[in-house]
Order: sequence, then C-alpha cells, then structure tokens
Amino acid sequence: MLKKFLQDLKYKPQIVRMLINVYSPLRGAGIKVHQVSSNFDTIEVHLPLTRKNKNVMGTQFGGSLYAMADPFYMLILIRRLGHKYVVWDQEAQIRFVAPGTGLVKAIYQVDDQTLNEIKSKAATGEKVLHTFEVDITHADGSVVAHVTKVLYIRLKKQYRSNPN
Repeated sequence: MLKKFLQDLKYKPQIVRMLINVYSPLRGAGIKVHQVSSNFDTIEVHLPLTRKNKNVMGTQFGGSLYAMADPFYMLILIRRLGHKYVVWDQEAQIRFVAPGTGLVKAIYQVDDQTLNEIKSKAATGEKVLHTFEVDITHADGSVVAHVTKVLYIRLKKQYRSNPN
C-alpha cells in the first residue's frame, strides 16, 4: 500500500514540478517550472534574468533560453502517453528574435487532439516524428525566441499489433 502511494505521489503535478525544479541542469540556469496542469497537458516555465544566466551584453544567455525549451515536450508526452511508448528528442532549433531583458516564460502544451493523432500514427508500430513549436516571451508577450522541437515517438515492440 505504501509503495502504491509513493508511485501515485510521484505523478502528482506539484511533486513533478518540485522534482524538475531541483534538477541541477535547470536549477543552475535559473529555470523554474511555474506550473504543471492537473492532467499534465501544460507546463509553464519561467526564467528570470540573473547573474547566473546573463551574457556579456547583459541579456539572457542563449544556452539558458534553449535549456528552458529542452525537456518539456518530451516530459509531457512521456507522462500522457504512458509506459507503452518510447519518446526521444530527435531535433531542435532555436531562432533568437529579440534580447531577453528580464523575466521570460514559455508554455508547453500538448492538447488531446495532438495526443490522439500521435497515438493513431504510432499504432502501426512505425516511428512518428512530430514537430512542436513554442515561443519564449517576455512577460508582456513579446517574443524573445522561437523554438522548434521534433520528437521521435514509437510504440514499444511488445505492444505492437504488427511487430517489425
């Protein structure tokens, strides 16, 4: 009973938020998960401008902006698709639009329609490459960077109806 309680606990949004916020690569850059929705379809991430992530120009370091975008679509898909799927980052691109001069944020979201589309494509056992896009913005909504992520999703071999 305690084991089940602990397993359930690790999937609660507030626990996931806390665990991500103590993950050293993100914490070291000053990145904070601000909110995880109850069904894990949305994660909001903030990055204040601090001495830890300020570049020589006095603006957000590009590496911190990218780190802010790195794991979140993959985490959402892993949680929402469940253990039957393999999910990996395949490709990423960041286009810097304007200097980050203060708090920046990004909202990563995978809606039910997108999730069902991925499941449908993956049902045959073939790999699915799905592209996600997100803007990193200032608090006023002005765009600092545009990020494109391509994720590899595949139904694990033991769950395929038509194994290759």
